[in-house]
Amino acid sequence: MEPFVGKTYNEGEPQVFLLEKWTSSNPMLSAGFTGRGGGVSKPPYSSLNLALHVGDSKEDVIENRRKLANYLGFDPKSWTSGEQTHGSRVAVVKAEDAGRGRMDRETAFQATDAMVTDVPGILLTSFYADCVPLYFFDPIHEAVGLAHAGWKGTVAEIATRVVETMAEAYGTKPEQLCTAIGPSIGESCYEVDEAVMSHVRPLVEGCGDAPDVTLPFQESANPGRWMLNLKELNRMIMIKAGILPSHIECTSWCTSTRNDLFFSYRKENGATGRMASWIGLKER
Repeated sequence: MEPFVGKTYNEGEPQVFLLEKWTSSNPMLSAGFTGRGGGVSKPPYSSLNLALHVGDSKEDVIENRRKLANYLGFDPKSWTSGEQTHGSRVAVVKAEDAGRGRMDRETAFQATDAMVTDVPGILLTSFYADCVPLYFFDPIHEAVGLAHAGWKGTVAEIATRVVETMAEAYGTKPEQLCTAIGPSIGESCYEVDEAVMSHVRPLVEGCGDAPDVTLPFQESANPGRWMLNLKELNRMIMIKAGILPSHIECTSWCTSTRNDLFFSYRKENGATGRMASWIGLKER
């Protein structure tokens, strides 16, 4: 069953896909992914662009962020993000960090592609137009995490770095974690060259015989190129990190084939907006 469920939105409301299994069973939790509709941005960023780095009007982006936070029941001032660089750095977000990156890129966590927090009321966010959003929820210690995984972050095992950081910060055990892999480019649309595969093959070999996984790449019809399944590769890494296969939800949404719903960097040749993943603990 698809874990990210699109919600019917009224005129002026942001288009969202809720991680419904989690949010329905954990009222304290908010988690999901945005579509491209229901915002104020003009073409080619129309309309719910949530990133400041793509050339869109700053005022429009901030308004889109305000609309989304309000829709989710969070104070817009709680919107917190990192300045993503396709790395594997994880920031531990404390109460005094709430709002970093909300109004500008300079105040965001620099060179940071993942964040974790156990502070209620903070809305963790990151931005996408084909890369893979990873979600982490520890219901025992009431902590959450979010990671942005392109191919570089994936092979740097950013998922493992999040698990390690949550263990150190909150006492999280991998087997206690609930995780999810969100909408991103699918294996039928993501062709890569040998420069990428030279990093992928050793990683796959290092994962060993992980249970319930399939080989995350196959040869392309184009010589010297391969079709890469970033979702499955991240799933392998999560299992290697100690997360139970039954605790990993994985989407079937492809941002490239469903360009009507999502922004896609590859499909739109770079001239497009960004969706946001989010996760946060609601204040009691």
